[in-house]
Amino acid sequence: MLNDKKVALNGKITKYLRWPINLSVLWIVVTAIIFFIDKRAGVVMAFATILFIVIAIVMMLRFYPNIKRYLVDFGAEYSQIQRQMMHEFEIPYALLDCNGKMLWHNSEMEKACETKLLNMRGIESIFKEFTKDKFEFKEEKKEFKVEYNEKIYRAVLKKFKMKDAVDEVPIAVLDSDDDDADMFALYLFDDTRIQQLSKENKNDKMIPGLIYIDNYEEVLQSIEDARRTLLVALIDRQIQRYFAEMDGLVRKLEKDKYFVVVKAKNIAIMQSKKFSLLDDVKNVKIGNERTATISIGFGMGSDSYVQNYTSATAAIDMALGRGGDQAVLKDGAKIYYYGGKSKSVEKNTRVKARVKAHALRELIETRDKVFIMGHHLGDNDSYGAAIGLYRAITTMGKKAYVVTGTMSSSVKPLIDKFTTDNGYEEDMFIAGTLATTILEKNDMLIVVDCNRAGYTEYPELVRRAQTLVVIDHHRQSADAIENAHLSYIEPYSSSACEMVTEIMQYMVDSVKMKPYEADALYSGIMMDTNNFSNRTGVRTFEAAAYLRKNGADIVRVRKMFRDDIGDYKAKAKAIQNTEIFMDKYAIAICPSEGTSMPTVVGAQAANELLNIKGIKAAFVCTFYNEKVYLSARSIDEVNVQLIAERLGGGGHMNLAGAQIEDCTCEQAKTLIKEIIQDMTDEGEI
Repeated sequence: MLNDKKVALNGKITKYLRWPINLSVLWIVVTAIIFFIDKRAGVVMAFATILFIVIAIVMMLRFYPNIKRYLVDFGAEYSQIQRQMMHEFEIPYALLDCNGKMLWHNSEMEKACETKLLNMRGIESIFKEFTKDKFEFKEEKKEFKVEYNEKIYRAVLKKFKMKDAVDEVPIAVLDSDDDDADMFALYLFDDTRIQQLSKENKNDKMIPGLIYIDNYEEVLQSIEDARRTLLVALIDRQIQRYFAEMDGLVRKLEKDKYFVVVKAKNIAIMQSKKFSLLDDVKNVKIGNERTATISIGFGMGSDSYVQNYTSATAAIDMALGRGGDQAVLKDGAKIYYYGGKSKSVEKNTRVKARVKAHALRELIETRDKVFIMGHHLGDNDSYGAAIGLYRAITTMGKKAYVVTGTMSSSVKPLIDKFTTDNGYEEDMFIAGTLATTILEKNDMLIVVDCNRAGYTEYPELVRRAQTLVVIDHHRQSADAIENAHLSYIEPYSSSACEMVTEIMQYMVDSVKMKPYEADALYSGIMMDTNNFSNRTGVRTFEAAAYLRKNGADIVRVRKMFRDDIGDYKAKAKAIQNTEIFMDKYAIAICPSEGTSMPTVVGAQAANELLNIKGIKAAFVCTFYNEKVYLSARSIDEVNVQLIAERLGGGGHMNLAGAQIEDCTCEQAKTLIKEIIQDMTDEGEI
């Protein structure tokens, strides 16, 4: 390659020196013409031409070697200067072949790599980031980050052909015969200080947060008047001391609300300690019968403080919606949960129910039609709540529909009672596909017993509805419905039917409920509380008493829950083949063949497993509709919601579930055991 370049260079010099000789041809032609015109003039011209040719030849023969020698000396000197400049280049620089081997490097590269033995050494042996794919790019250059000896470099690779390298690189390294071979020029820019400053700036960024005392009024009512001020002061002191250690700022907004600001680097410290403030506050005891709990919400992930505060507000709402006694960190689209181990304590006040009922009534009055929809594979709680709302809405004189789909076996005999013969409209129950065709802009959709769009009976209806209302008793999850005009999520409630029973009493004056409607609501409460033995409170029994006064018949409701023989056998088989894990977790597989509603049978089996001594939590897997449905149950010691959330599900502390796709029941069992083991090791359960 170099010889070709030299030949081309010599040819240009030769042409430059031979131009007087080439011009002599013109002189000869002109001399001949003049000679034919005038012989005397021609002789003079011929003499001049001969003299010109002789002088040109002499000069060419004499100066040509000198010029070549001068050019060679200049080229050598230029190459030496070029090499010296590249060697003294203040940025680490190297030439690599197509395989990443160093052909040449400067002194700064030796300093960066802390060795002089670099010639023909693979760059990947020094910088692990230089994988084979790093040398495969079509653009002129490629940039990426590399690290070596606690230093961070911005590596820039520039690609060129060997044949184009004469004017770009030191000549000494170019000894390849393949002119089309790729070469790479590598520059390393030390970004260590920039990265450190960027990290410091990120760590020092102020992160806003909110702290709410979950049960402020209830805790104060559980202690004598003389000690109330002291209790509040001790809680306040714990919060102030905790954030003082985190170099944070705390300001009290209301009697039970705080605004805090901390540096981002201290958020990581709080995460590593699982937000120990949650336990610090619970340990404040000076004779109070009830333990105080707090909810914490932090928002980060945005360059805007306003956006981070909005995220903090969403985080605290989510913490409260999940039952309180936990911290929620919203980092952009990612959400992290901490705590939530305490059992939710029922609030005795109905103020919230009354406020939500009035807001719901005002929304309904401004809409033309109302659609009510529960979750997929609807049960007595979702359909019971929908039927209760249907009665309240129709009493207000508005048109209402209950969106139906696949339902459990205990729901079918209930739905069969709502016929035209019993005074109900023929289109009281409609399919989701029909609902989407008649849904209009000024209509409203109420989602009950579910707060996740993907778990509803017909998710497309959620996307199309202009006005959305959510009424649910499950803890909020990360993918909860966000654009609801009204959201009433009460994890303290036993069931959606309990919530609707309370709302109905404030929505419309003197609601005249029919017996079958009261049965529907009563059956929902009865199912979700496992015959009033789980998650029941004062308000649960008040709702049940109200329904009994309105005609609910316990005998009729009990008949709804009688099992088919196939369901009973499947439940017995699941219990028989149960595996006891870590001496306290029951994990079983419930067969779906021969059952009317496999998911319901699985849930019943999980409830039965809790009756075994020593069992703290039960998990039953059921394969149905190409999915594994998980039913998770506990009594009071294990928060099964945290386990279900790791599987993409959710629920309550002692009642949760999940749907696992592309999985078998055996694989799901293995996955559950791995999660339980990991959470036990992490101290989460």
